[in-house]
Amino acid sequence: MQALFVRATPYFNLAARILMSLIFIVAGWQKISAYAGVQRFIISLGLPAVMLPLIILVELGGALALLLGYQTRLAAFLLVGFTLLAATLVHFHPGDEENMIVFMDNLAMAGGLLLFVQYGGGAFSLDGARKK
Repeated sequence: MQALFVRATPYFNLAARILMSLIFIVAGWQKISAYAGVQRFIISLGLPAVMLPLIILVELGGALALLLGYQTRLAAFLLVGFTLLAATLVHFHPGDEENMIVFMDNLAMAGGLLLFVQYGGGAFSLDGARKK
């Protein structure tokens, strides 16, 4: 059984990159699609409106880099920071069960992203192709 897992590792890594990047791609695209509303929300959090382009860049750009396996460790590291900030600034409301579930989801995503920081993009990635 162990040999099967070892042979399947590149496929698991690719699947994990696809699955992990999807939530950030969709969320980043939604921020672009509803820019004005998201900008008002950013301001309501006490952040300057000019942060929104940077947020979109990190979220969408980082997700696309993760998906392709390009600069995977850096992209994942930036997404970890983004995810932890979003968890803390947006979802940490101990009296609100729904927000706390999303907060915990963000912590889980950060944990998964840390594995990409540690192990990189794998064989089926642009990083892996450059090593050959």
